[in-house]
Amino acid sequence: MSAVLRSISFIFHPLLMPMLGVVLFFYTSPRYLPETLVLSKLISIFLLTIVFPVLIFYFLKATRQAKTIYLHSSKERILPLIINSCVLIYIVLRIFPINEFRELHYFFVAILFSTLSCLILAILKFKASIHMIASAGILMFIIAISIHYSINLNGLIAITCILVGAIATSRLHMHAHTYPELIIGFFIGLIPQLILVSYWL
Repeated sequence: MSAVLRSISFIFHPLLMPMLGVVLFFYTSPRYLPETLVLSKLISIFLLTIVFPVLIFYFLKATRQAKTIYLHSSKERILPLIINSCVLIYIVLRIFPINEFRELHYFFVAILFSTLSCLILAILKFKASIHMIASAGILMFIIAISIHYSINLNGLIAITCILVGAIATSRLHMHAHTYPELIIGFFIGLIPQLILVSYWL
C-alpha cells in the first residue's frame, strides 16, 4: 500500500496537470480544429509545462538549490514558482490568446493566479500543496467543460474526485503536507478556476 500511495504522488505530479487539461479540452471540444494546429499546441504545452520545468529542476539540483522534484521546503519553491509564472504568462499571451482559445486562455490564467498565490505563501514560509492545487484546478475545469458543452462527463468527474482524495492521502502518507496545507492548496487551485469560468462558460 505504501508503494501505491507513493506512486500516486509521482504519476499525478502537478507538472502533468496543465497538459491533461489541454488534452481534455481538445478531446471534448465540438469545435472543428485542424489536426496540425492541435498538434502544434500540444507540443508547445508539453515543452513549456513539462520538459522546460524538468530541465530547470535539474539545473537547480545541480546548483544545490533543490533536493527533489517535490520541492519539500518553501524556500526551494520560490524560484521555480517565479519561473513557472513567467512561462504561464507566455502561454496566456502567445500559445492560447483569448481571441483563439477562450476556454484554455482562462484555464491558464486561473493556473497563473493559483501559482502566484502559492508563490506568495511560499515567501511567507507556508507550504501549500501544489499537488492539491493542480488536481483541484483540473477537477473544476472538467466540471466547467461538462457544463459548457452540455456533455456527460459524470464518470470522469467521479474518477477525478477519487483521484483528488487519493492524492491527498498519498501526500499525508508521505508526510509531505499537513491537513491545512492540503485544504488551502485545494481551494487555491479550485477558486481561481471557479471565478474565471464565468468569463467563458
